[in-house]
Amino acid sequence: TVVLSLKEFLREQIYLVKQLTIGPRMHPIVFPSQDPLDRADFNAVEYINTLFPTEQSLANIDEVVNNIRLKIRRLDDNIRTVVRGQTNVGQDGRQVKEITRDIKQLDHAKRHLTTSITTLNHLHMLAGGVDSLEAMTRKRQYGEVANLLQGVVNVLEHFQKYMGIPQIRQLSERVKAAQSELGTQILADFEETFPAQGSKKSGGPSNVLRDACLVANVLDPRIKQEIIKKFIRQHLSEYMVLFQENQDVAWLDKIDRRYAWIKRQLVDYEEKYGRMFPEEWCMTERIAVEFCHITRTELAKLMRNRAREIEVKLLLFAIQRTTNFEGLLAKRFSGYTLNDGPAKKPEMPLEPTNPFLEDEDSGPEKDEDLDRPKKPKAPDNPFHGIVSKCFEPHLYVYIESQDKNLGELIDRFVADFRAQGPPKSGTDEGGAVLPSCADLFVYYKKCMVQCSQLSTGEPMIALTTIFQKYLREYAWKILSGNLPKTSTNSGGLTISSLLKEKEGSEVAKFTMEELCLICSILSTAEYCLATTQQLEEKLKEKVDKTLMERINLTGEMDTFSTVISNSIQLLVQDLDVACDPALTAMSKMPWQSVEHVGDQSPYVTSVIMHIKQNVPIIRDNLASTRKYFTQFCIKFTKSVPQPLTNQCNKSVSQSLLLDTHSLKTVLLDLPSIGSQVVRKAPASYTKIVVKGMTRAEMILKVGTLRSFTAIKHLRIGSPDSGLKRSEQSTMLELFRQRLPNPPSGSDSGPSLTFSAPTPEQESSRIRKLEKLIKKRIQ
Repeated sequence: TVVLSLKEFLREQIYLVKQLTIGPRMHPIVFPSQDPLDRADFNAVEYINTLFPTEQSLANIDEVVNNIRLKIRRLDDNIRTVVRGQTNVGQDGRQVKEITRDIKQLDHAKRHLTTSITTLNHLHMLAGGVDSLEAMTRKRQYGEVANLLQGVVNVLEHFQKYMGIPQIRQLSERVKAAQSELGTQILADFEETFPAQGSKKSGGPSNVLRDACLVANVLDPRIKQEIIKKFIRQHLSEYMVLFQENQDVAWLDKIDRRYAWIKRQLVDYEEKYGRMFPEEWCMTERIAVEFCHITRTELAKLMRNRAREIEVKLLLFAIQRTTNFEGLLAKRFSGYTLNDGPAKKPEMPLEPTNPFLEDEDSGPEKDEDLDRPKKPKAPDNPFHGIVSKCFEPHLYVYIESQDKNLGELIDRFVADFRAQGPPKSGTDEGGAVLPSCADLFVYYKKCMVQCSQLSTGEPMIALTTIFQKYLREYAWKILSGNLPKTSTNSGGLTISSLLKEKEGSEVAKFTMEELCLICSILSTAEYCLATTQQLEEKLKEKVDKTLMERINLTGEMDTFSTVISNSIQLLVQDLDVACDPALTAMSKMPWQSVEHVGDQSPYVTSVIMHIKQNVPIIRDNLASTRKYFTQFCIKFTKSVPQPLTNQCNKSVSQSLLLDTHSLKTVLLDLPSIGSQVVRKAPASYTKIVVKGMTRAEMILKVGTLRSFTAIKHLRIGSPDSGLKRSEQSTMLELFRQRLPNPPSGSDSGPSLTFSAPTPEQESSRIRKLEKLIKKRIQ
């Protein structure tokens, strides 16, 4: 160690000397000297002049030369000393290498000696272990063999690289022979104790077999598998005889007896043989799993041969008992033997909000259960389908039964609706969701949960098709089929009868009961639309991931959206029909002969009266669907024509302007009209009303102007007016019709010449203007 340290020190010093580089500026600092020869800026001429300042000093030149030669010899001696020192360092390095080479040889020798001693010890242990193993095997001393065999196998692993040595290879072959003999011997002992045919021997060498199982853990895994296979086959041989295909107890109606038998057998096994097999073999679970495999095969063959005898109730009974048994297995066992590895602990999913997720074992389902947060889904059952998979090919019987049941359910809904009639107005039932809707989706939920327990494959797709079929039938037969029919008989009203119409009289085409029915159908369609979307999501969760893309209820949701649109259109049309006589009479009024008009015309008063009669009824019945009530208000506002005319004087135009303002005020308050609680109308609705009525007010203001120069104030022709050129022309034409005839010869303004319009031209102009205004406000 001292030599190695010295060697490393010398190497380090030599390396530092080689790497040391000193610049010219650092020489005076590192090597301080007064000798002029050591200066960096040495000048030979100046140095000679310093030595011989005068001619007389040249007399001592020989003495100076001798001194310089003496210095040179001293420098040479110093250089030789340094070079000789470096040479000695190199020789020391070679000596260090020779010393360390010897030390390395000693280290290798020590390591090889240690390995040799260890190998000799292992060889001694192996030789002795093989002899003892052979002796114990002959005596069937399995308890001692179990520990010894594991040790011998471990020691033999150290000699794998020495198998070329004949003695080592011979010991390895003896170990293999002993293992093979042990395996054959243990299998023979189990065959003797548990014969393939005949009754099991009671008592016997249970302790010997328990030790034999410990030995089998060390032997070839095939020995362990053969022991397990023979024991389970012998243990279930009675089951194969009792439940043969030709036995009465083998049919589905007595499937409980199969599961009762295996329960008794498992209890019997635990009492008699529970301690014989190692715990990690999971023999109880293996017996149950093998029973499930046999039962599934036998039931599949039995149902295939007797398919005509399978009924829905019988099939569901068998499936229910089977799934209950699989659930019992999941509670008792971990499922370790199903995948030949440690069972993974399933992760608990997040709490879902889907309204269709509900524990099927809970109490009676109700309508509100669909909107209640549900419990987290239980961990997956590793035994799910281990037996019940055999029922999947016969689930078409269940699907056909559900098709029939749903058809009967829809027919019952239709009959109940005809018998009970629509919801009565003035009661809490008015505008409510039809109870048949909730009943339908509750039944859907039961079917979905039940079918998902049976299969998550093709049967779920078939059930989804059935769901789609009856969603459409419900929309057609229950919702669209019960919407009130409209009538085209809206005439018969004269101007005089309209003026005499008293407040509160009925003009609407639909009765209050029919309005309530429309609102109820609208609310039901909205509920169906939202719940169908949730149903689609839940079906995708239940079905296999490879089949998710085949579930699509978009068409059914579109059907319910159509029902909603039709319902809103009926409500708008009904209110339009109620207001239409007043507006029609208003358009036919001979305004040319009217000189004085009051503050508000009876026509607008009639329109406002009908609005105040119908809208509160609709709003109260659509209280749960505010979104669609707002849509109704918007559509009605867009359908209301403004009170415009093309042949009226200034006073009439002013009166119509007041009517327009009154109608605008009513429309702005439409969402809360007649309500005790005043709510602010949605901004989108207010914008539509203001936009449309402002156009009407602007056009009426044109009719109130007297002179052509007032056009400059309205700036109708200005690019900033926001009107198209065609709209500007129409308004200017309407304004020209309001102008008085200028006096002849007058030069106070520009002369305008207008030809007298024909009645056809007048009618065409007013129609064009009305179309233009309607187009602008929509």
